[in-house]
Amino acid sequence: MLPELKTVTYFQALDWIVFLAVLIVTAAAAVYGSWRIKNRRDKAWSALDYLLMGRQLTLPLFVVTMVATWYGGIFAVNEITFNYGIFNFVTQGVFWYAAYLIFAFFVAKRLARYSSYTLPDLVSQMFGPKSAVVTAVLTFCYIAPVVYVLSLGMFLHMAFGMSVLNGMIWGTLFVCLYSAWGGLRSVVFSDIVQFFVMCGSVALVVIFSVQHFGGLAFLKANLPASHFTLTGGNSWLTTLIWGFIALSTLIDPSFYQRCFAAKSPAIVRKGILISTVIWFLFDCCTTTGSLYARAVLPQAQPGQAYFFYALQLLPVGLRGFFVAGILAIILSTLNSFLFIASNTLSFDLLRKRFKNIVLSNRISIFFVGAFSIVLAQFFHGSFKTIWLVLGSYFSACLLVPIVLNYLSPNRISDTLFVTSALCAAAAMTVWYVIPKNEFLQIIDPFYIGILVSLVILLIGRKPTHAQLSGITDR
Repeated sequence: MLPELKTVTYFQALDWIVFLAVLIVTAAAAVYGSWRIKNRRDKAWSALDYLLMGRQLTLPLFVVTMVATWYGGIFAVNEITFNYGIFNFVTQGVFWYAAYLIFAFFVAKRLARYSSYTLPDLVSQMFGPKSAVVTAVLTFCYIAPVVYVLSLGMFLHMAFGMSVLNGMIWGTLFVCLYSAWGGLRSVVFSDIVQFFVMCGSVALVVIFSVQHFGGLAFLKANLPASHFTLTGGNSWLTTLIWGFIALSTLIDPSFYQRCFAAKSPAIVRKGILISTVIWFLFDCCTTTGSLYARAVLPQAQPGQAYFFYALQLLPVGLRGFFVAGILAIILSTLNSFLFIASNTLSFDLLRKRFKNIVLSNRISIFFVGAFSIVLAQFFHGSFKTIWLVLGSYFSACLLVPIVLNYLSPNRISDTLFVTSALCAAAAMTVWYVIPKNEFLQIIDPFYIGILVSLVILLIGRKPTHAQLSGITDR
């Protein structure tokens, strides 16, 4: 059995040096991102500079920021693996790889037709202004970084003994300050440091686990058999919900932001393909490490087991690097989601009221942080519930009309888009609250929302030119 170690207050001097060094370098990178724009000749922020780096995101930066942004819910991933085994790799990995590839080969080129700033801005160009408002509201609720604020609060609680609520408040305040400072540039340049630290930290856990305990034979001997099944004991309907939620990548605001910021569609496609390979390797490491955590510390809290397991496993110096890596995983997603949610609020919803988009965005970041803290309290700290509820509403309401428009443009009116989205949301809400028998309980509200949206759109969308010609001929 590994020696007991509960918090990083047990760090030795070398651990603190490594941990603080990573934080300092990350902060310096964020400041450097802001400094780059302030040292231009015009020395002025434009909305394009602040929100999208002037559409100058290169391939290396695209890959780094895409990978770093996607893993803030590390404790949620640990929790799912702890409880259900490789079900996590299927639902949080395989389904998403398929969605990434669809985006790279199907969506990326189509985005080049539009010069959009945000997802609601794109929807406005595709369907109309009312659709943009509905999309902005749904985007704001979905992209508000509730899971990542909660993860940060948990991290500070486990690391420094701070209460989860105080951890959320002080940690989020820190991230809001540096995210508001330099716009997307600060976010991307801080992601560079966080990318290397987070990838290195999860790889170290796997290497030391195999050396200390052995390989697959050890895991099979110390884990339930269900941990090695694709569903982890869940129903196939529950498993497939995650597949549909993964398709939300096709409408994910953070994906779109990076694509709008890239120099060219070619960078988007290549960047997503390279990122997918890195995501696969990262998922292998986090899932494997969490399986070892369950095998060695079966009585631990599911969301915390991986963290404490790694602290007990790694030697002096590397503990500090690992803890910095976990913090980097959370911060790299939290800062991006804070920024995108504030973009949605300031650019998409309040643009007509506030002429200075940069100032409005900076103020909005702090509002989004406070909103996320409140929402985290509402969900009582359940990662899985937060992801399922917010992800289900967002995907069920927006996925079908946007994908249908990619397949057959200009057939969905502004009013039809709004009708389908609102009806889908209403149907899901009703399904959540009405009493259901044992058979109906297995049908998730997400399926109801998707079905309602699809039926309304198929019935109400405009005929094609070929269909109109056929009617005229007759």
